[in-house]
Amino acid sequence: MSEVFVHEKAICESKNVGRGTRIWPFAHVLPGARLGSDCNVCECVFIENDVQIGNRVTIKAGVQLWDGTTVEDDVFIGPNATFTNDLYPRSKVYPEKFLRTIVKKGASIGANATILPGIEIGAGAMVGAGAVVTRSVPPNATVVGNPARIVGYVDADKSGHSHVTTREVEPNAPKENDTGVKGVRIFRMPRFTDIRGELSVGEFAKDLPFQPARYFVVYNVPSRETRGEHAHRANHQFMICIAGSCTILVDDGISRREFIFDSPVVGMHVPPMIWGTQYNYSSDAVLLVFASLPYDANDYIRDYSEFKMLVQR
Repeated sequence: MSEVFVHEKAICESKNVGRGTRIWPFAHVLPGARLGSDCNVCECVFIENDVQIGNRVTIKAGVQLWDGTTVEDDVFIGPNATFTNDLYPRSKVYPEKFLRTIVKKGASIGANATILPGIEIGAGAMVGAGAVVTRSVPPNATVVGNPARIVGYVDADKSGHSHVTTREVEPNAPKENDTGVKGVRIFRMPRFTDIRGELSVGEFAKDLPFQPARYFVVYNVPSRETRGEHAHRANHQFMICIAGSCTILVDDGISRREFIFDSPVVGMHVPPMIWGTQYNYSSDAVLLVFASLPYDANDYIRDYSEFKMLVQR
């Protein structure tokens, strides 16, 4: 503890505090808490016993971390952010076990946000100031509001053709366009228009980059819900928003880009080992997805940290 700074007006009862951590006035750390190295615990912070804090964590003034909270490395927690650990609290009535809340590596929580118990804030996620988080937040997602909902993704490229309304694709545009995300391409499908209406068509062997083995349709999705949030080991997908609109995010582990799809004449090929997420569905959105393989639960990668590790290999 000799390499830990504890202000004379702070109370640190824990012996498990890493080198270089600073604890400022009127903060109180209980004996069972574990803090990593190079953390900054600001004024009037309270840290209960069953709390695990990683390295290089910043906890601003007025934050309380209750039993059942895990904060991983490089997390920022803004002033007066509120954590909870009991969905149905009563005075002098305690649950057998407090629900565990996990804030994953590199996430940020804005000032005055409220985090309900038993959820996970994904790696790199951004919780807006004043948000009330009632459910787990995907990796790299930005959430705001009450209840918090996804409004975007951190570091997703929205510049130029990376954020395109697909109805604006010119009739003489190239059939295929690279996206800057490894292997992901946008396809312009054949379209025919006359006084009777419009028709878009595709031949599997000619217009799609693979021969589909199955299809599925996503529809009636509440606008705040998020679909996908996984990668495939071997399966290819081809997505067409045949009604309404939705936002598709693709991530190869290095580049992350978003696209708005709102036309049945444009599709996206998502190859294996691409993290895909779909969100911001309009009320009438219908997303048609062709897949190259039959359903196999073992083909899915649902943990973003595992995906990043596999990509790096």
